[in-house]
Amino acid sequence: MSNEKQIDPRELRNAYGTFATGVTVITTTTPEGRREAITANSFSSVSLDPALLLWSIGRDSRSFDAFNGCDHFAIHVLGEDQQELSNRFASKDLTDKFAGFDIEEGIAGLPLLTDYCARFQCSIYNRYEGGDHIILVGRVLDYDTRENDPLVFHGGRYRRIA
Repeated sequence: MSNEKQIDPRELRNAYGTFATGVTVITTTTPEGRREAITANSFSSVSLDPALLLWSIGRDSRSFDAFNGCDHFAIHVLGEDQQELSNRFASKDLTDKFAGFDIEEGIAGLPLLTDYCARFQCSIYNRYEGGDHIILVGRVLDYDTRENDPLVFHGGRYRRIA
């Protein structure tokens, strides 16, 4: 007799959603020079020495191949006034998510957003299997922070810190 509970994916997603997270936009450049970006809340710090962080991407994501094959990526922690930006980079309908935005070029040609709470430029340190996701661990090569309140996601909605 198994002690495992029958897992309902929708209920589990709702349970995960009780944990408030920040919102990030993660960018990379493919070997062909195409810029890719995705909105994610799976970001976490890992280590200070060496400086490591992680995030994960679903295998069904349109950007999966770009990030699974990249050597570098940048994580932008969004500010409370950047909900529209989060939605833009989460969209599956836009062919050029960067159109109309000021972009800087970072390490290894990374596309960098110019507005953020924090920004981390990373090289791939390791990849791990994670069920229907791949977990990407990045070594922080450069970072910057600004005095902004973060955009928060909780219970399927954007929130602000009171």
